[in-house]
Amino acid sequence: DYLKDVSCYRHFESLGFKKQLEKFDINESAVKKAAKYEIDDSLSAIDIEDIFSSFDSLSRKISLYPIINDCGIDGIIFGDEKTSFILDFTMTEISDDQILDVFKIFHASFDQIVVFNYKSIIKMLGFYNFPIEKIIDLTLSAYIIDSNNSERLLDDCFVLSFLLDTEIESVRSIFERKSIGEILSDYIEKPKYFAYIAGIQKLMNVAGKIAVERLKQEGLSMVYESIELPLSAVLADMENTGVKTDVQILKDLSGNFSESIDILKKRIYEQAGEEFNINSPKQLGEVLFERLKLPYGKKTKTGYSTSADVLENLKKDYTIVQDILKYRHYAKLKSTYADALQTYIKEDGRIHTSFHQVIASTGRLSSTEPNLQNIPTRDDVGKLIRSAFVPDKDCVFIDADYSQIELRVLAHLSKDEKLIEAYKKGADIHKMTASAVFNVPINEVTDRLRSNAKAVNFGIIYGISAFGLSLDIDISQKEAKKFISEYFKAFPSIKDFIDKLVAFAKKTGYAKTLFGRKRFIPELNSSNFNTRSFGERIAMNAPIQGSAADIIKIAMIRVYDRLRSENMSTRLILQIHDELLLEAPLSECERAEEILKEEMENAARLLVPLSVSLSTGDSLLEVK
Repeated sequence: DYLKDVSCYRHFESLGFKKQLEKFDINESAVKKAAKYEIDDSLSAIDIEDIFSSFDSLSRKISLYPIINDCGIDGIIFGDEKTSFILDFTMTEISDDQILDVFKIFHASFDQIVVFNYKSIIKMLGFYNFPIEKIIDLTLSAYIIDSNNSERLLDDCFVLSFLLDTEIESVRSIFERKSIGEILSDYIEKPKYFAYIAGIQKLMNVAGKIAVERLKQEGLSMVYESIELPLSAVLADMENTGVKTDVQILKDLSGNFSESIDILKKRIYEQAGEEFNINSPKQLGEVLFERLKLPYGKKTKTGYSTSADVLENLKKDYTIVQDILKYRHYAKLKSTYADALQTYIKEDGRIHTSFHQVIASTGRLSSTEPNLQNIPTRDDVGKLIRSAFVPDKDCVFIDADYSQIELRVLAHLSKDEKLIEAYKKGADIHKMTASAVFNVPINEVTDRLRSNAKAVNFGIIYGISAFGLSLDIDISQKEAKKFISEYFKAFPSIKDFIDKLVAFAKKTGYAKTLFGRKRFIPELNSSNFNTRSFGERIAMNAPIQGSAADIIKIAMIRVYDRLRSENMSTRLILQIHDELLLEAPLSECERAEEILKEEMENAARLLVPLSVSLSTGDSLLEVK
């Protein structure tokens, strides 16, 4: 009851928030209404039984702000631009099913609901059937409007500040508490916190109007409605499902890595003639460059550099350097993977990573806690980590990987006839490129020439320089420059296309993907040559990489929807950039493969076919 006496106006005035709000004029925003926005209403506390009667005073469009603690949802503040209500779950006993029922009521009762980070709500409720056409996700909208905001979008108040174009102080900076739980357990802080969030909730309605209008004006509605928002439910399901992980395999690998580390330690000490801390760059530098007199030793204020680049230059001639690099590799495998992954395994025996939609400015997804997109794939020892990820009993992993998707996108966007024809015929693109660039018959292309051509093919996509290419394939800069020149002679339409991409970005300030996603590139206006050159490389790559990222997202949505529509138990559990992983019961394996291949290869209509390679196995190692 004490919440009923809390005045929003009084609290916002005491917090200095009202003054900030007065600076915001709706007339200057996309809403285009000549009115100033002030908070002058009280926050009302209601019981679940009163939820329907509270709707009478609300419009058909509301905003909804769940109070989320580490263990779940503690309450909901909802309302329109005039009125706010608080359902405080901490004041009464309420089950998860009842909370879910409350959210269903909201969806059934209102035409539009504005939220932050809809994925987190879906994930917490474990309910994926909400009609997303009613949802305005402010976090996703802000990201789509300008992806350079990156991690700042994880702060709800920053999202509001960005959309409303006015400074709004973050909740954490005001309350200076470690967690929401601490705030809610504090009798004095709790009503102040609810009153502040009620103000945020009111502003969400205004921001929702602006977000919809800006997405529409900038041609980004399709990216929001058809890609990012429906993907939220897919990612929530993937996160809740997780990937089964065999902890014993990780423990065994950790023990094996420890044995290898100990052996390498002894060998390094013997060659150095003394024991020292191999993990200390200072001590390692002194041993290598003072005691053993190895070349390339450049001493700075902090000591000799022992970076990977320095050691790579020495490893051909010095066994101790080879052993040091191996030592570092095994130490990383042990600490970063074999040991760390064990800590993420939950009671269900699965690792539940978090997929982020609003972190990478490229449009790609990222994975954290832990990063399951970065499990080693190249060296044989590192690959063993993948053997710990296994399907459930009587299930199998199905992996599908797009073949050269970025090169195929390049062929489509550039309309290069040679590339298009080669992909339609199923030719070896790298061999074809080697033949054209190095001027040799295609049947005389060696593995070395093909490998170099592959580096050029993918390097062109990322705007690689002669210096970068020379490092990649171990040739002189002069040779690398010639390779790039010969490539553009062989594929002149690609050179024209890339030049047009840079010119377009310089004119508009952004690069654009096949589906309309924009990447703003402020670096193009820099007075610094290196920064400006970096911006030009972004302008070359963003339309290609961003289009590929959109295609895989569309494929995820289509695969997910097909599996659900056919009532299958097969689950989409992992995305690793151009690759999707399913966990399928053995009885559904064949059908799941058909769906996966069909939906991935038809996720977009390009001038060249999208190609997918499938594999099945009893671990992530077996399928990749």
